[in-house]
Amino acid sequence: MTLRDIPGLVPTLIAAATLALAAPLVAAQATQGVSKNEIVIATIQDLSGPVAIYGKQARNGIQLRVDEINEQGGIHGRKIKLLVEDNGYDPKKALLATQKLVTQDKVFLIASHIGTPMNNAAMPVMFEKNVINFMPLSAGREMYDPPHKLKFASVASYHDTMRMNVARLYKEKGAKQACSLYQDDDYGLEVIRGAEAGLKDIGAAMGEKTTYKRGATDFSSQIARLKASNCDFLVLGTIIRETIGAIGEARKIGWNPTIIGSQASYTDLIHKLGGKGMDGYYAVSTHHFPYTDLDNPALRFWANKYKTKFGEDPSTYSTGGYATMEIFIKAAQKAGPNLTTDSFVKAMESLGEIPADMFGTPPLKFTATQRLGSTLSRLSQIQDGRWKVVSDLK
Repeated sequence: MTLRDIPGLVPTLIAAATLALAAPLVAAQATQGVSKNEIVIATIQDLSGPVAIYGKQARNGIQLRVDEINEQGGIHGRKIKLLVEDNGYDPKKALLATQKLVTQDKVFLIASHIGTPMNNAAMPVMFEKNVINFMPLSAGREMYDPPHKLKFASVASYHDTMRMNVARLYKEKGAKQACSLYQDDDYGLEVIRGAEAGLKDIGAAMGEKTTYKRGATDFSSQIARLKASNCDFLVLGTIIRETIGAIGEARKIGWNPTIIGSQASYTDLIHKLGGKGMDGYYAVSTHHFPYTDLDNPALRFWANKYKTKFGEDPSTYSTGGYATMEIFIKAAQKAGPNLTTDSFVKAMESLGEIPADMFGTPPLKFTATQRLGSTLSRLSQIQDGRWKVVSDLK
């Protein structure tokens, strides 16, 4: 008796073999957001809320690099399709936008999502659908800790950068008493906790602390209270208009402490909108500010190209979005023609050290256990209405 003598066995075996051979192809086609000719990715920005200027600049930086690679033929024959959603700098809106992108639009990954509370709301939904959170515009530690297969972060944390830079500047200025004003959310808490840790490292402590709600415009009571505490070193967990408002109020009542804030306030809008009173303000930074007249030919060329395309000067959010897409492209190319979530993750983990770029980004490296590309930062100060680097990367 042979196999052919068993009724129906041969057709069954042939069908099984056919399915087995087709399985790899089916698996490849099943990767969300990846088709024969296209990779669908998304970004979630604030386009209508309190940091809409950041969101629009980040979106433009991403779009510039996407347009460039598509004009060159794409990645292994696939063009990038970029979808953009607005979170209004609101965790609830961020959650709704994420749900739409991962379940309806079926994107491959979400890049440069802005805001710490917004990312914290979005990540559980993303991870359930096997969607990567790629280099969010947040320096919250949750972006990389605890490590997760689908997390990749490029911005050193608010906590760690404030811890180092606050301690260093406090000692350098010979300050006697620190105080703080911060946004009453995950972002503000991270900034102040980092500052408090840095002060503790050098045997000092945070004195008076006060908060504000997102969207606040009047800081007179908080600034009066902080001045009355005899503080000479003010730590701000603020973003744009809150930074300008707080410093402006301090100048108005004749209070001139050393003032330092996080990378979230490292924007030319501080001195453009706040005027001369913003001189002297310090902020943590990881990129060089991309002024169009810099003595850096590559960066100056890029900044003018950006301005020609979008009709406005770029910012570090523009450069950050562009740099994020550059790394996405490198990893997707390395992943090969059969792009899947797993092949992309493995490519990111095997890129080795990604060199510093023209924007001043520190070298980045990712491994299976290291989801933050770099811990380095520098300190910049507004001098004569312009950001000046005052310390090297550390």
